Amino acid sequence: MNLRLYLLEIKYEFLKVLRTPAYAVPTIAFPTIFYIFFGIAFGRQQAPHGGVTLAKYLLATYGTFGVMGASLFGFAVTIAMERGYGWLEVKRTSPMPIGAYFVAKMAMAVIFSATVVLLLYILGYTMGGVSMPPSAAASMFGILMTGALTFSALGLAIGYLAGPTSAAPIVNLVFMPMSFLSGLWIPIFALPKFIQKIALGLPAFHLSQLALTSIGATNDAATAQHVIGLLIATIVFLALAYFGYRRDEGKMYG
Repeated sequence: MNLRLYLLEIKYEFLKVLRTPAYAVPTIAFPTIFYIFFGIAFGRQQAPHGGVTLAKYLLATYGTFGVMGASLFGFAVTIAMERGYGWLEVKRTSPMPIGAYFVAKMAMAVIFSATVVLLLYILGYTMGGVSMPPSAAASMFGILMTGALTFSALGLAIGYLAGPTSAAPIVNLVFMPMSFLSGLWIPIFALPKFIQKIALGLPAFHLSQLALTSIGATNDAATAQHVIGLLIATIVFLALAYFGYRRDEGKMYG
């Protein structure tokens, strides 16, 4: 593997994203604004489970929300557009390894996910009165960054199955309802029972529950269930992405 080619692809992907405020600004702004409205405004109240404040509880759920947005939009919309407009074909004719293309996209998803989570930490500590050991903060951070893999896989699948104009609407149709149904905006314990049952099938719910467990905000008895749920979702999304990739290969070289 030529490391220099991978690093160059990551560098230019980063510069491209910085010059695309339609992606960069909402990805960072939405989770932080929502956290200010709800996590800061109501943060001193106690969550009914785990003995933590809402400000601390919502760090995990809005952190999950931020990781979802960075991963889904970073993969789905850009890949669909680059496929649709022929840019991916141009890249395939260059010396760039195809793996560098996906590694660069993944790097951007993780960088923006990390930026969102760190900003939420700063808001929580400075304005929300959040206090937790560095080990717990590091644990939740690591869980959320790992969760970016699942939603990057979903974004990759959408990017290869959707067209350049339909990818963004499809992402929103997935992103917004899943966020609500998984208890990322309103804590899951405050939602109706039938929604709590729906959440059991959603990867965003499993990721948020793992993040909450890391800070002692929920029961850790179901940790294995949440890990398995994320693994299954990741495998399914990667299989769909591979199907879309092979379909494109067939059209290009068939």
